[in-house]
Amino acid sequence: MHHLLKKSLVPAIAVATLAASALSHADTTKPLGWVEEGVIMPDDLTVKFKLDSGALTSSMHAEDIELFEKDGEDWVRFRVELEDINSEETVASTFERPLERNLKVRGAGGSEERPVVKMQVCVGDEMLNEEFSLRDRDNMHYPVLLGRRTLNELGPIDTSRTFTTEPQCSTDQV
Repeated sequence: MHHLLKKSLVPAIAVATLAASALSHADTTKPLGWVEEGVIMPDDLTVKFKLDSGALTSSMHAEDIELFEKDGEDWVRFRVELEDINSEETVASTFERPLERNLKVRGAGGSEERPVVKMQVCVGDEMLNEEFSLRDRDNMHYPVLLGRRTLNELGPIDTSRTFTTEPQCSTDQV
């Protein structure tokens, strides 16, 4: 009987410890606002990020999107031209990234396919390497939208607040 009791308590204790750890982390995580300053790396370009729980995949402004082949694999070349909110200067950068996948987006205007690439961004003190669908977001208020997949890495959002933190990532984290 003692052996059976011990055998059943070990998993229960492990689950309780993990739950307590998760709750402890949630208690210490300061909620982010629905709009935050973020940095597109490695170019250190600071722009407004919209934290959007209505979107699954994150999205980033991109122009001149071009698919090409490199070493037998599909790649994407694109240009990001945005105003840096710290310097108030327009910064233009060209990126080349492996194509992770194509995303089919359906909306009121029909459907379209968008390339998805991994990009490094900084929000608060978190350096993230996340998937972003590429799209010309010139007509949008926010050049970067963080979807649920990325928000899972960041923690809770307080929709009544904006700009609760400043990017604190170093270039060593890239």
